[in-house]
Amino acid sequence: MSEVVNKAALAKETASVLASLSTGQKNEALLIMAEALIREAPAIIAANSEDLERGRLGGTPESMLDRLALDVGRITSIAEGLRQIAELPDPIGDNLETIERPNGLFIEKIRVPLGVIGIIYEARPNVTVDAAGLCLKTGNAVVLRGGSSALSSNRKIIEVLHRALTETAIPSQALQLIEDPNRSSVDEMLKLNGLLDVIIPRGGSALIQNVVLNATVPVIETGAGICHTYLDASADPEMSLSISLNAKAQRPSVCNSMETLLVHRDFAAEHLLAVAEAFREIPVELRGCPETVARIPWALPASKEDFATEYNDYILNIKVVGGLDEALQHIAEFSTRHSECIVTADAGNAERFLQEVDAAAVYHNASTRFTDGFEFGFGAEIGISTQKLHARGPMGLPALTSTKYKIHGSGQIRG
Repeated sequence: MSEVVNKAALAKETASVLASLSTGQKNEALLIMAEALIREAPAIIAANSEDLERGRLGGTPESMLDRLALDVGRITSIAEGLRQIAELPDPIGDNLETIERPNGLFIEKIRVPLGVIGIIYEARPNVTVDAAGLCLKTGNAVVLRGGSSALSSNRKIIEVLHRALTETAIPSQALQLIEDPNRSSVDEMLKLNGLLDVIIPRGGSALIQNVVLNATVPVIETGAGICHTYLDASADPEMSLSISLNAKAQRPSVCNSMETLLVHRDFAAEHLLAVAEAFREIPVELRGCPETVARIPWALPASKEDFATEYNDYILNIKVVGGLDEALQHIAEFSTRHSECIVTADAGNAERFLQEVDAAAVYHNASTRFTDGFEFGFGAEIGISTQKLHARGPMGLPALTSTKYKIHGSGQIRG
């Protein structure tokens, strides 16, 4: 039996136990896990340094190393995420609907765990803890397959969490990590019907598309983030600059950072150069359409491929457009349906943008960086769903549940 099948089977064995745990038991486990992470922070950081060293030797960009890096502050924040999950309402057992039929049947629709969740992700070890916390809080076992670039970090984190779980009502085997770094382990997970109930991919477009196109296990698709900000003609210059800088440069390696800035021609005539100067100071490499390059001497020409690229880096596309129609057309062509923003003082244009843009999150006068479970008040998130079935947008605890109908009768039979 392969590692993948063995660990998925071990997780599956715990599903009925997890589904019967009380909220108090699950919350206690999360708090013990958080304490263990803080206590074992030096060992986790030492393991993380191995991943960082391999990454540097392999030429990993600094922006991606930032996603990988752990220190005491980040581990403390990750542990706090578990504490926040413990404080959130437990959706399991929620009564969503009650139906009383004329024949006397009493029907309840309640939330239940999905069962065993497989999560395939890339270089961010914080996902290991977030995913574990969210899945266990909702009574789901979880099989994690992180990227090889974070393998040492993930091993140590799971080791710490396993020891912590031995002090709780949650079986430690409910949390599994696939350590095989080969692509074949991902391909094997995608076909584990009967052991995995759902797979959630988190990462770049290549990973997500591989999962979506090849999985026979049901998939909740999280999307790559080619996010746009459109500065309309009436946009306030100071607000536009603040939102644009935050959306791109506050943390460029994440999926809700901006990759393309669309600028109304009238706004560009007066303010684009100042915006470009601010990005140059950071510095952010600018690539633009011909009109952008004409206005910004240091900008490089942008190709169609550039506009279709999620950089996750200090690189930004700029395109000057004639108005809202052209901005909407560009977004429709290149958006990954993640997060899109308009900055405008025109209420009509704002409402049209919010209605017509097909994305999980659409913003008026606010940075796309807010597409995040914590910022939406959901606590840690399992990912940002860009599909339209089951869940869309930041996926908190309710997104990791299914439903069950409980029917109470008194001897009714169907005629």
